[in-house]
Amino acid sequence: MPDGGLSGRIAAVVIGASAGGVEALSAVLPALPTGLRPPVFVVLHLPRDRPSVLADIFAAKCQVPVREAADKDDIAAGTIYFAPPDYHLLIERDQTLALSSDEAVHHSRPAIDVLFESAAEVYGRSLLGLVLTGGNADGAAGLDAVRQRGGVTAVQDPDGAHSPYMIEAALARGAADYVLPLAGIADLLRTLDAWTLEI
Repeated sequence: MPDGGLSGRIAAVVIGASAGGVEALSAVLPALPTGLRPPVFVVLHLPRDRPSVLADIFAAKCQVPVREAADKDDIAAGTIYFAPPDYHLLIERDQTLALSSDEAVHHSRPAIDVLFESAAEVYGRSLLGLVLTGGNADGAAGLDAVRQRGGVTAVQDPDGAHSPYMIEAALARGAADYVLPLAGIADLLRTLDAWTLEI
């Protein structure tokens, strides 16, 4: 687990998941505390042809605001943003969100790699990246980008994952600083403000 040496570091969190992701996110996102400062950006692979209800589902579970990301939105502190179906979610340097219909990555749009790579460019060492359960390699390159920029990286313990392939792909690249069970990731998020930056 991250220790006191990370105090004052984290300004934003990115999370990626696929198969089994709703259950995994349900175990970790409700741990985010009221008064949280860092925004949290989430890509969960979704069917492209129907609206997402993720924001509604998690608004009922979480103590912090939950929204579906919209193009050109200003980023609000302490808010969870879900990527909408059929759009990549990117973070812009002016602290706004961008949606893109560029080509799918690993057959996925939204793609975890796209979010993580754009966030790593903006937040650098102040970013926490988390990869959870999933059935393809999306997220491995993105998590590695977070690590290369000096951010903190963690993955769900593959032994407890619904589908370990995404996690194993990230581990194969050496992209993870920490391997944690979902309860450990929840604890990490629950104490996040003890080691965060003012935004």
